[in-house]
Amino acid sequence: MKDNFSSQSDQYAKYRPTYPLEFFEYLNSLLPTKQNVWDCGTGNGQVAYELSKMFSKVYATDISKSQIENAIKKENINYSVQPAEKTNFPDHTFDLITIAQAIHWFDFDQFYAEAKRTAKKNSFIAAIGYGRIQIAPAMDTMIDDFYQNVIGIYWDKERKYIDENYKTIPFPFEEIQTPSFAIQLLWTEEHLIGYLNTWSAVKHYITANGHNPVDELRNKMKPFWEKQKEINVQFELLLRIGKII
Repeated sequence: MKDNFSSQSDQYAKYRPTYPLEFFEYLNSLLPTKQNVWDCGTGNGQVAYELSKMFSKVYATDISKSQIENAIKKENINYSVQPAEKTNFPDHTFDLITIAQAIHWFDFDQFYAEAKRTAKKNSFIAAIGYGRIQIAPAMDTMIDDFYQNVIGIYWDKERKYIDENYKTIPFPFEEIQTPSFAIQLLWTEEHLIGYLNTWSAVKHYITANGHNPVDELRNKMKPFWEKQKEINVQFELLLRIGKII
């Protein structure tokens, strides 16, 4: 698994979008037993934290020590640095396995084998993510142009799975139909620019070219901030949930 997120992990925790409460309420309604959950690729621990409100014990893993160090702490969350594909968890441990904005980086076959090994019978697995940011037509056009034409060649090949809304990810489970959810937030200019700077393609661009392409985009978007300090942003939630038989 690639580690694109150890650098500036504090910024990742600060600027990445959070998932809606309605999604966690729905997830909670699916689960008959809430003893142990594995949040795999936990990153800043935001999903682990929400899961800690409904599960007795949360086991949260990531390959990035830096991300783990900056993750949200709580007594019933156990963080550890482990790859998704090979862990030290016992067989048949988890009632739920979650993967938020990370499954596209995994070796699917190896991870799914590990998920089936560590999951209880009739447990659930949830692959969660979010798509392209949506604001307003004019600003969306600028960001889309930046995404495709400025930093497009710097995206890792795995990014295609997000662009394809997780529909093309192999998912060898008894899949269930889920409602649609959206992340809706109110962001300042600082937050939007902070979020764009967490994109892995931006980091790759800076390494290759020695300057930050977000600076030019920020200048282009300045007129949008002249009459407002905050804007509504939205991300469609990507979601696939299956039962592990």
